[in-house]
Amino acid sequence: MEIPTVSVLADEEFLPFRENTFDLVVSSLSLHWVNDLPRALEQIHYVLKPDGVFIGAMFGGDTLYELRCSLQLAETEREGGFSPHVSPFTAVSDLGHLLGRAGFNTLTVDTDEIQVNYPGMFELMEDLQGMGESNCAWNRKALLHRDTMLAAAAVYGEMYGNEDGSVPATYQIYYMIGWKYHDSQAQPAERGSATVSFGELGKINNLMSQEKKSQ
Repeated sequence: MEIPTVSVLADEEFLPFRENTFDLVVSSLSLHWVNDLPRALEQIHYVLKPDGVFIGAMFGGDTLYELRCSLQLAETEREGGFSPHVSPFTAVSDLGHLLGRAGFNTLTVDTDEIQVNYPGMFELMEDLQGMGESNCAWNRKALLHRDTMLAAAAVYGEMYGNEDGSVPATYQIYYMIGWKYHDSQAQPAERGSATVSFGELGKINNLMSQEKKSQ
């Protein structure tokens, strides 16, 4: 049985859907292209139904740090300064705050790193171009001189190269889950309502031992 689908071309910051439309919104490795991430998250929250969930994955701040560092060092040494040549990414410390500010609750944020080895820096850049992941910064420098690129490749291999001559490229992935509020969701207990203090947690093993002996 085929599930009917509809394709819609839309801007993440201005979703063309009514409030409380979807039970689930999924985003996979696309939010790093959004110009206004807080606005996009607010739009996702807006179109979710109460008790709806957003599940997303996006590239994190340490993505391609080897390439960024190599290009910056080479360009600074050869041309007296540098401009961004890799798209900007969000820090994980900001992501939970952005999700909470958009209205999500019961948040879960996790990170993972994937390393892919390439024969050299130029093969990595060719792969990024093939994936459509070239630098999207509007203030990026149009081109780099040939000697700067060669210097960056040498820096990359010297600083990060593997024993077999290949170079690693790190992709950091953030995974996130956030729910839209509904009365049926579990709520935290009121402050001061606890009947056991954290200071008593260390006594649990003793209490369990005594209970076993009494049985």
